[in-house]
Amino acid sequence: MKLGSVKTLLAALAMFATLTVPAAALAQKTQLTVYTALETDQLKAYENGFTKVNPDIEIKWVRDSTGVITAKLLAEKANPQADVVMGVAASSLALLDKQRMLIPYAPLNLDAIMGQYRDKKNPPAWFGMDVWGATVCFNTVEAQKKGLPKPETWKDLTKSIYKGQIVMPNPASSGTGFFDVSAWLTLWGDDNGKGGGWKYMDALHENIAQYTHSGSKPCNMAGTGEYVMGISFEYRGNANKAKGAPIDLVFPTEGLGWDLEAFAIHAGTKKLVAAKKLADWASSKDAMLLYGKNFAITAQPGVAEPLKNVPADYEKRLVKMDFAVTAANRERVLAEWIRRYDSKSEAKK
Repeated sequence: MKLGSVKTLLAALAMFATLTVPAAALAQKTQLTVYTALETDQLKAYENGFTKVNPDIEIKWVRDSTGVITAKLLAEKANPQADVVMGVAASSLALLDKQRMLIPYAPLNLDAIMGQYRDKKNPPAWFGMDVWGATVCFNTVEAQKKGLPKPETWKDLTKSIYKGQIVMPNPASSGTGFFDVSAWLTLWGDDNGKGGGWKYMDALHENIAQYTHSGSKPCNMAGTGEYVMGISFEYRGNANKAKGAPIDLVFPTEGLGWDLEAFAIHAGTKKLVAAKKLADWASSKDAMLLYGKNFAITAQPGVAEPLKNVPADYEKRLVKMDFAVTAANRERVLAEWIRRYDSKSEAKK
């Protein structure tokens, strides 16, 4: 075969190969870097739900506990790495907004989200996905062995019979720990370290065996019998009990700390179009249905189905929260907490 014929044949084969490759494979996907504190066992379902309708966008998750993610974002302020912040506490996003680190955006489904579960500005800097709130995981088997009664209130946890039997999240690392501290200060007073909330935490500290760097870990530790009680949150408690852990969920009667898993677009993004598509999906009913499989309260009303081990009036038990005030006080509150109680925190990896 002549050289010219070979070249012609090769060119034809190359053209045929190009035509037979799907267009989607030829188009390069946009990769969004998403900072998140979502539970690992939730990420895949949310990612699949989004990429099903946006196959041209790929999510790169950067996951850690809320406090760690918040600190990482603040540290990277001058050199931002994230495109989107998703499933991070609204109190943290309020802090980032104060630092002018978010791009306000009204997603397509904003009107369906309840006013108390989104930023008040128009357009909002952030919007809520779902509520996650406090519960105490109580190991019934270990408690029976030790002759310990099931508590009903936060104040019960300060009784001397529980000394060394309680674990809870460190609020500097964990959003769950931070909303617990915020709730206690709301219920009993802050007064710059002198209020009843701090007196309560002083008493509770006497019974704490360890402060963990994860909101899930205390419930996991209670579930395995390492400790009798773990202060945690309702998703992890409900999930662990459903898997057969010998725990009861206690919802203290004084009121429950809570926060929103929330969404925001980072001001440092260079992929704003793709980030807005993720915002539109994250605010949609399809997304809310997925959140509702894990949480009793979603930002769109009437979407979540009742969770078997969570009381029907759960929402009414939540303490009143002002995310702007919480964000403004965060640094001072955490510094005071660390000064008083950090000696019992688990070692950081």
